[in-house]
Amino acid sequence: MTEVAERENVDVLKVKTKKGTEIVAVYVKNPMAKLTLLYSHGNAADLGQMYELFCELSLHLRVNLMGYDYTGYGRSTGKPTEHNTYADIEAAYRCLLETYGAKEEDIILYGQSVGSGPTLDLASRLSRLRAVVLHSPILSGLRVMYPVKRTYWFDIYKNIDKITLVQCPVLVIHGTADDVVDCSHGKELWELCVEKYEPLWVKGGNHCDLELYPEYIRHLKKFISAIEKSARLKNLSGPLPDHGDKHRVSTDCRDKPRPSTDRVDQLRPSVDCRDKSRSSVDRREKTKKNVEHVGKSTNAVDQPEKARNSIDRYRSHDSSDPPVSMCVCDTHDKTRTKSRSQDFPSLGFMHL
Repeated sequence: MTEVAERENVDVLKVKTKKGTEIVAVYVKNPMAKLTLLYSHGNAADLGQMYELFCELSLHLRVNLMGYDYTGYGRSTGKPTEHNTYADIEAAYRCLLETYGAKEEDIILYGQSVGSGPTLDLASRLSRLRAVVLHSPILSGLRVMYPVKRTYWFDIYKNIDKITLVQCPVLVIHGTADDVVDCSHGKELWELCVEKYEPLWVKGGNHCDLELYPEYIRHLKKFISAIEKSARLKNLSGPLPDHGDKHRVSTDCRDKPRPSTDRVDQLRPSVDCRDKSRSSVDRREKTKKNVEHVGKSTNAVDQPEKARNSIDRYRSHDSSDPPVSMCVCDTHDKTRTKSRSQDFPSLGFMHL
């Protein structure tokens, strides 16, 4: 990483994967951070191009951020393949846990374009993950070029089949004028999400310029804020006994009116006494009707209350911060695009 300026809050490290390759990663530290973002970049990019953006995102989102180069990219060794990218993100994730002490429930996976492939593959296998961000994602490799209706065995990055396995909140960001991966990819993935967060459809946004739109950073900050607050609400509802006892008292208050139903039951012995003192058949029939009438009223009072359904929603809160001007490296570098397009020649990943 000699092409970029050194910073005190940035670590550059090499991480070994289970496939035997060695990938290069950067870790940007933020002293105010509570969450950590694991960023998987697109096909026509590397750490040198993404470095400044990583630092900006870490600063304005107040998160720690790790980015990495796939096998065969930049200074990483080996040959890039689909399954190698899965091993790459696992190695980066393991590095966060073992080297930096991050916890699964404090990690957000961020996948841009082809990076949505390894992101969703890992997210589908983590049950306590905090959240996922999909930036200009793909339904699958084959679907980028052809509008196929089914998944074939030779397809790669089958996100359409994995998105339903992700149990955490998912934010989808896509440009409406994307001429590389149509916006319909992002919309269909969002529809398939188990736990949806308000998506961002950037009007006029293309495939590699969404960071330049003010609403991009604003929406991301709202998302991060909502995720942090949702965690605080979960903590408040759990281990605090004082608050728990107060809530129990309130439920007991709702139970107090129940003795009123017992008053109806107390009337029943008097009805039975009247039955014994009456000898005529007509009076007995009238008594039966009176008893049935009292029984019906008793059942009406004894009906259990309908269960109240509560729906926990992640609410986004408008940020009062002014738009942030993002520093973005050009991901349309022709030389880089040409070299990366050779990695997946059968599927034609030219600019993803």
